Amino acid sequence: MVAYVRAGALAAAALLLTGVLAGCEDGTDDKPGKGADGAGASSAASASPPSAAPSADASGKPLPASLTSQRPEWNRCKAPEGGSAPGSEWRCATVRVPLDYAKPDGDTIGIALIRKEARDKGRRLGSMLFNFGGPGGSGVSILPRAASSYGKLNTRYDLVGFDPRGVAGSAGVRCRTDQEQEYANRKIDMTPDTAAEEAAFMKDGADFGAGCERRSGKVLPFVGTTNAARDMDLIREVLGDRKLTYFGMSYGTELGGTYAHLFPKNVGRTVFDAVVDPTADTVGHARNQATGFQRALDNYLKDRGQDPEAGTRRIAALLRRIDAKPLPTGTGRELNESLAITGIVLPLYSKDSWPTLTQALDEAESGTGSMLLQLADSYNGRDENGHYDTQNHSQRAISCADTRARPTAAEAKATLAEFKKLSPVFGAFLAWDTAGWCSDWPVKGEHDTPEASAPGAGPILVVGTTGDPATPYEGARKMADELGKGVGILLTNKGEGHGAYGGNSCVTSAVDSYFLDGKVPSDGTTCS
Repeated sequence: MVAYVRAGALAAAALLLTGVLAGCEDGTDDKPGKGADGAGASSAASASPPSAAPSADASGKPLPASLTSQRPEWNRCKAPEGGSAPGSEWRCATVRVPLDYAKPDGDTIGIALIRKEARDKGRRLGSMLFNFGGPGGSGVSILPRAASSYGKLNTRYDLVGFDPRGVAGSAGVRCRTDQEQEYANRKIDMTPDTAAEEAAFMKDGADFGAGCERRSGKVLPFVGTTNAARDMDLIREVLGDRKLTYFGMSYGTELGGTYAHLFPKNVGRTVFDAVVDPTADTVGHARNQATGFQRALDNYLKDRGQDPEAGTRRIAALLRRIDAKPLPTGTGRELNESLAITGIVLPLYSKDSWPTLTQALDEAESGTGSMLLQLADSYNGRDENGHYDTQNHSQRAISCADTRARPTAAEAKATLAEFKKLSPVFGAFLAWDTAGWCSDWPVKGEHDTPEASAPGAGPILVVGTTGDPATPYEGARKMADELGKGVGILLTNKGEGHGAYGGNSCVTSAVDSYFLDGKVPSDGTTCS
C-alpha cells in the first residue's frame, strides 16, 4: 500500500523517518519559563486570558479542570532501543487528553511531547508547536533531528514537538507484523493487471484494516485530524500560551487548517509550508499528486538535459520490464514494480536527491535493483534488520478516520485512463491507491473534505513551492482562499522540492520575520 506518497506526505528525502523515538524517564522537573508573549505565566494551570477561548470538547463546552489544570513534568528523554537519546537540552512530558471529546470526563490517552526551551529567556515569546506531516510523523522523534534548522526561532521560542494521537508514543496504532508487511511489499502488486492481482490487492487493504481493529480497536475511531486539532488546543492551554504559535508542514497544514477552523480566536503566529489542498477529496488528492510527481519528474529530466516525454517513456518501459521480471538486488530480495515506483518517488522530494535518482535508474537499467530497493525501504520505514516502523499504520488509520470515501476497485479502474495520461509513471499507482487505501475500513470517516475557513483568525502565512511533488503548488492558493480574506497570506516559492523553509533564504527570512517580529509579507509575494 502506498504510504508517504499520499497527500500530506513528509519531506522524506530530507528527514528519513527511521530514527530516534524519545520517551520519558524520571529526572529533575524543569519549570516552565514565561508564558506566551512574554506574559510571565509561570504555571500551566493559569487561567486562559480573555483574548483566547478555553480548550473545548466536541460540543464547544470548556474541558474539565482536571485536564486544563495539568502541569507537564518535563523529564529527561529516554533513549530508544538501539539508539541514542536527544541531547541534554531536550525534555519530554506527557499530557492527558480525552479519548473521545464527546465524553471529556471519560477515558484519556497520553500525548507525548518534547521541548527545547528558548535560549533568550528574557525575550521569550512562548511555545512553538510543530507538526512535520505524514499523517503519522512523530514530532518527538523528528524535532530534535531537525532543530538546527530552527535555531533562530529557538532564540525566543520553546520548540515543542508532539506525537499526534494514534502515532508512536501517543497511543500509536499498530496493524500488522514486520513479516506481514514484508510479504505485502514483496507480493502485492500495487498496479494490478490481472483479476488475481486485483483480488489480492483489495484483500490486502481489507486485511490491513482488520489488523488495525484487532490491535488498536479502542483508539481507532478517535485518531482523526479533528481530535488531533482539539488536542493541540489543550496542549496550548496546558503550556500556558494565550494563542497557538504553530509551524505545520505537509499534512501539518491540514491539521493546522482544521485547528484554525475550530479555534480561530486562538490562532497566533502560524505558518503552513508544503500545503495540502483542503478542497480535494480522496480522488482529488490522488489526481493532484499524479500531476505533482509527474511535474517533478519532468523538471528532474530537464535538469539532466533530457526531453521529459522521452525520459518518461524510458522510465515507464523500465517499470514494465520490472513488472514482468523483478530485478535482483544481491540481498535475496527482489525489486518489484511497486517497490521500484516507491524508490523513484523518494528522491523527487528534494532536488538535492536528484543525483541519487540518476544513479539508481542507471543501475536498474543495467539489471540491478539495489539502489531503488534501498530508497523504497527508507520510504517504507524498513531498517536493515527487516523491522518496519509504524508510521504507515498511523497514516492510514488517520486518513481513513478523516475521509468518508471508500472507492471500489471498479471506481479506481474507471480513473486509470485519466491518471495514466496525467502521469505514465505514477498514474496507475495513484489511481489504484484510492481503492486500496481504506478498503473495507472498520471505522467510518468524518468528512469528504476538511473545513479550513477561519473567520476572525490572525494571519496565517501559506507557503507554496511551484515544483512540490507531494503537495502541488495549486493547493497553497486554495488553502489561502479557504482560510479567508485577510487570514490566508500566500507566499510563493519558485523552486523544487517538498517544503521551502530552510532551503530558500527569501522564504526563510519571511517566515522568521513573521514568527519573531510579527511582520507579515504581502499576499502574493514571490521568492525565487
